[in-house]
Amino acid sequence: MQRWSTVSAVWESEQFNEDSTGTVFRDVIMLALVGFVAMVIMLLPHLSKAKRQEQEQMAPGHVVVEIHWPNEMPVDVDLWVKAPGDSPVGFFNPDGHFFNLLRDDLGAEGDASGQNYEVSYSRGIAAGDYIVNVHMYGALPAGMEVPVKVVVSVRERYDDLHQILQTQVVLKRHNQEETAFRFQLTGQGELVPGSVTTLRHRLVTAPGGWKF
Repeated sequence: MQRWSTVSAVWESEQFNEDSTGTVFRDVIMLALVGFVAMVIMLLPHLSKAKRQEQEQMAPGHVVVEIHWPNEMPVDVDLWVKAPGDSPVGFFNPDGHFFNLLRDDLGAEGDASGQNYEVSYSRGIAAGDYIVNVHMYGALPAGMEVPVKVVVSVRERYDDLHQILQTQVVLKRHNQEETAFRFQLTGQGELVPGSVTTLRHRLVTAPGGWKF
């Protein structure tokens, strides 16, 4: 009888040790898992920021200029932009040193989007004077006036694109070219105070015809 009691005690002791070992092992695994999850959560904002910075460096469009006119008006309005020390960029010169014309809208012709807009973007930010013009390329029906919204936005390093200028220009006749903005930017994309004017400066037209 004493022998069986001894055997039972030994067996119960071994069971206790196994259960204790299993519990400790599970606790260690759980703590490690919790620690790993906590570390990932803490690193996520840094990983997201690094990825965003990489995307911002790769993405085009440090200075973005857009024009929009009513979708129901099937007319051909052109955007022309000029960066410091560069030639004007528009439909027949779509690629400059800084700017590229991303979309040349012909009005209703060949346009499946149903939207009237053009957009140019820069690669990098050049410090100096910028000019933004709109040009009524196509013919206009008698009495028609085309309101054109002009928007200038800037993306500073690692920042989101943000609007710095907006206006409206009204076009009333064929070959009309108007200056929407003349302004200055710093190399960091900051608008120079007091630099914004609408002083007319032709980029593509001249009295009686074209500049080019």
